[in-house]
Amino acid sequence: PLRRPGSLRFAVYRNRDAAHPRRKHRRILVRARQAETERLSYVGDNFSSGVMASDALCRYFVGVLDKDSGQMEVYNAEIFNMQPLLNVSTILPLCNEDADKPEDVYKFEDILSPAEYEALQAPAAAFVNITAEEIAKKTEDKSHCSFVLEELKFLPTDEKSRDHKARCLWFLDTLIKFSYLKVIKKKYPMGPECPHIISRKLMKNFTSLTYNNGSVQNLISASMKTKITAYVIALALHINNFQTDLTVLQNDMKLQESRMTDIARAMRLKISKVKGLLGLENDHNHKLGTLSLPLPVQKASGNQQKRKKMN
Repeated sequence: PLRRPGSLRFAVYRNRDAAHPRRKHRRILVRARQAETERLSYVGDNFSSGVMASDALCRYFVGVLDKDSGQMEVYNAEIFNMQPLLNVSTILPLCNEDADKPEDVYKFEDILSPAEYEALQAPAAAFVNITAEEIAKKTEDKSHCSFVLEELKFLPTDEKSRDHKARCLWFLDTLIKFSYLKVIKKKYPMGPECPHIISRKLMKNFTSLTYNNGSVQNLISASMKTKITAYVIALALHINNFQTDLTVLQNDMKLQESRMTDIARAMRLKISKVKGLLGLENDHNHKLGTLSLPLPVQKASGNQQKRKKMN
């Protein structure tokens, strides 16, 4: 249910070719964000390939009740399937569509620079040397997200690979914990153990600036949480050989399944259903995201060309 239905604002765009028998009926419905703190923009239309063919055979109506008179007026209506609109250039990690290997689609150095990666050595050392008893204790305390706790059970024995995975897991865990915050009131919100270069990265790349009572604040808006989620997915793909359990990440990020699926599809992942790991919450019907080549064609691209013709 909508918390504040009165605050919703929509815009309708119609095709300017009023003489064309088909184009004159084309409409685009947009629900735009009113502020950076709100949800993503949503877009729907009545002419793209995603519109159900059965809609052309049906008539829809909406009733408007006059509370004073108790009378209802009925109007013709049209169904629009609204989808979130992601600004891929600012929210998703840089995608190399010409990559010939999955690891080059979302390059690791675009997620963590060499200097940032180097800074993770000290805080990740606790993961490198972790014991089974410590993992069990952390699981009981829920001190880390489920994805990280599960992956800690399978650290490589090779020293270099073990250190690499530990650094990745520490940063992924920090990203997820950072996403829980709303307004950032501290200069180093993740505590003294977080390297300053990582704190600066979080503040610069994953927060929005807003003004409140004459002062500037950093906040994690809905679009910034989407960006954090995209980077979490990209890092999880590097950790798990480019195939990862989206449902576990979704639960860790406290997101709805539809939001996680939308982001994964925007990142060109192939999504399938699998049985989750035993013992995890909702261990049936997990969504598995796979990054493989060739990349799936983005379905929205055809609609983008059509929208350019609209006023």
